[in-house]
This record gives sequence, C-alpha cells and structure tokens, in this order.
Amino acid sequence: MPEACTYVVFGATGNLSMTKLMPAFYHLEKHNRLTDEVKILAIGRRDWDRDEWIETVKEAVMPKARGGITDEVCDRFCSRLDYFKMDILNAQDYLKLKEHIEANNWPNNMAFYLSLGPDQFAPAVEHLGEAKLLREDSGWRRVVLEKPFGYDAESAKQLQKRLNKYLDEEQTYRIDHYLGKGMVQNLMVFRFANLMMEPLWNRNYIDHIQITHAEDKPVGTRAGYYDTSGAMRDMIQSHLLQLLALVAMEPPASMEAEALRNEKVKLLQSVRPILKKNVHNQAYRAQYAEGSVNGEQVPAYLQEPGVDKNSVTETYAALKLYIDNWRWAGVPFYIQTGKNMPKNRTIVAIRFKHPPKQFFRDSQVKKMEPNWIVFGIQPEESIRIELTAKQPGLEIMTEQTSLDATLKGDVDTSYDAYEELLLDVIKGDRSLFLRYDEVKAAWTVVDPILQAWSSETAYIDTYPSGSWGPEGAKKLFDHPEQCWRYHYTPECA
Repeated sequence: MPEACTYVVFGATGNLSMTKLMPAFYHLEKHNRLTDEVKILAIGRRDWDRDEWIETVKEAVMPKARGGITDEVCDRFCSRLDYFKMDILNAQDYLKLKEHIEANNWPNNMAFYLSLGPDQFAPAVEHLGEAKLLREDSGWRRVVLEKPFGYDAESAKQLQKRLNKYLDEEQTYRIDHYLGKGMVQNLMVFRFANLMMEPLWNRNYIDHIQITHAEDKPVGTRAGYYDTSGAMRDMIQSHLLQLLALVAMEPPASMEAEALRNEKVKLLQSVRPILKKNVHNQAYRAQYAEGSVNGEQVPAYLQEPGVDKNSVTETYAALKLYIDNWRWAGVPFYIQTGKNMPKNRTIVAIRFKHPPKQFFRDSQVKKMEPNWIVFGIQPEESIRIELTAKQPGLEIMTEQTSLDATLKGDVDTSYDAYEELLLDVIKGDRSLFLRYDEVKAAWTVVDPILQAWSSETAYIDTYPSGSWGPEGAKKLFDHPEQCWRYHYTPECA
C-alpha cells in the first residue's frame, strides 16, 4: 500500500484534471490502492468552497467510472478532497497554501501535480521553493510536470536550469501518460520475456518498423495551444519517440528505473541526426482540409476557432529515422501522427524481410506476403503475428494467417494510464517518467525539422479530413513495396 501523502493538483479545474486525474483518483479509491492518509487538494482560481468542488468532481467522474459509481466508494473518495483558491503567479498565495496544509495537519509527504501551461512550470516551482514547500526535511516532495517540457532543445535547457535551483532530479517527475498504457508496457514484456523473439529483433531479419498514432478528432478546444505547437511537438517528440525507444532499445540490466531509462537514452542518442539538406527526404507535414469524419462533415483546420487563418501548423507529421547502432544499422523507422483521420488508432507494426529464397513463388500468381508483428496500443490492446501457411487442398498454395491475442482486461482489471502514474509518484517509482537527458535527446531528434519548417511559411500540404493522411508522405519509404499500415488486418493503405 502506498504511503500517506498530500497530493496537490494545480490547474485542478482544467480539462486534464476533470477528464483524467480525478477519475483516475476515483478508480484508485475503488480498488483500495490509496491509504487512508492520502489527501487530494485541488488548486484553482475559481471562487469555490469545498462542497462546490466535490459536486463538480462527482459530475466529472460519473460518466468516466468503470462499472458505475457506488455510494460507499464515492463517500470515501470525497472525504479526501479539498479545494484551495489561489493565483499561481502570486508568491504570497503559496505561503497561504502552506498554512492551509499545516492547519489541516495533512501528511508531510507532498506531491505537486502541475496541470498547467508549460510557461507556468518554472514560476510555480520557484514560488513553491521560495515558500519552502519543496524542502524535504520533514518528508518527501515530488513535482509532476505535464508535457511539453520546453518548446525546443534550448527552451528545455533553460527551463531545466530554472527548476534546478529548487528541485533535484529525483524530485522531478516528467509525465508521459503513454508510458502508463498497459500495451506499451507489454512491448517490453513481449521483447524481454520471450526468448524466441530476441534472435530476430535486428537488422538481419526486420525490414522496417512503423509507429502510427491516428485520431478521428480535430484540435477542438486546444486550438490556442495547438497552433503554436503542431503534431511534431505534440505527439512525436513527447510520445511516439518513447514508443520507438521501447521497441528498439537494448535489454536493460534490470527493470529498475535508472537501468530502464539508461537504455532509452542510449537509444535516442543513437538516432542518426537529420541534416538540414535531408529534412524533406526524412520528414513530411500537412494540415487537414474539409471532409467527412464518422459520417459528419467537418471544417478545415484553418476554419477552426482560435486558429490563425494563415497558419502553416501541421496537424499531420511523419518521420523516417535511422538508428546508428549494431542492432539497427540500415533499418528505417517510420513514425506518423495525424488528426481528423478515419479512426482513433495507435499501432506499432514490425515488418520482417522475405526469406532469402521463396520456394513457393512459382506455384501461385500472388507474391507471398511478408511476416508482420502488429501491436495494438489503443483502442484495441492486442498482439497480432502474421505468418504464411498452406491453404487446405491438394495443391501447395499459400495464404496469410495470423495468431491473435486480445489483451484488454475486463472492468475489474482494466485501468487508465494515469492511475498507474499517479500511484507511481506516491511510491517514488520513476520507471515510467522521463529523465532530463531523455527529454533533451528527443528534442535533438526533431529540432532540425522544426527549424526547417519554421522558415517555410508560404505553403503546407493538405489532406481531406476522414482520410489516412497526405499522399505525399509515401515518398518517405525506402522501397516501393513499403506502405503505411493503419490496420490490424494485413492490408496496407
């Protein structure tokens, strides 16, 4: 059972808190994962009292609760909640916050979750430090930072310098909710708990690897943030490069936090730098235009509220990367993400090479298909292994068949990524949180692309909403027979 602590959530009235954090806390309560001495203090600017906050949380949690809400669990959960109104940019309010915590005699162990805009991370930490709320003389202090960490490599460096004045690295929890997803962790289990895969997991047998994250939604209410960020920063730098690291890293010495993070850093540092002259050969961007998604007509990105009418911010981004180490030399890694696509889907697809001699090619019209391993990350949690087998009958004719494992749990065993991550903060387990050198290495990968795109403000390619992205992205492939794979089924798009 995790130890007692005071969980202070800044930006508690915002979208992330209401749709993810509070439901996650509720489910931890439901599964008896929190000790009685865990308190949850919401920080907001609204003039609410505790009762108003509790009613607001109930309304947010009710539609998200797996298996519905029970009175007993709800009462236990609400007994943990409190609300404190303050201005996060006002230093004096932090002294009042400290007094409020001490007056209630809450646990000295404290976790501060900064569900704030990235420009507010440093001021909030500085004010916490000046109020002596980060000193560990009477208990541990941990700060959780939501993405993005910086805007590029240089801004991430400057942010880290400001944090270093008040926080040790051991106190800093840079959260990436993707790493809390069950299937993301299953990638590691599949790789390192199954000996039969290790001899095949290298350049000798793998043709290429794809990582795709597709969303069937527009930018929505995030337009103000998104138009200054774009798909490369929002998804690839912060999430999908983490998937790349888990798929391609060397086996860690142990599953301890630092051993695991050491291997991810080494992998990201092995990504071949993209030279300015190669940006257009290794990266592609586009914006969604008008179209139809899930049977409904939707506007173009430039027509969304809050978007600059001359914006060239990408809602689709694709990358081709190479990893210059012994295992992966010469193997292309293709990464793509896009909004307003036909379905929500995140998959990791590994395509293997053809056998050196295809004995059965002459006996059939169609060329034999390659083997694939496809990991469904979300919404379907699955592993699919595609093999060639003989068709029933007298003739030797082959067909593609598959071994499928669906790994999504039932109501009692399924969980949201934030549940595990919130719990890990209390436990002090940093395995699924990012170290600064890991963040720095990820920015180093994408910075040359972002710099090139920032100077190209006259034109950006478009793709119809409801399609699987721009045709031009196919130019990234090394060979004509390579193609984007969006489905768990064998057909490429």
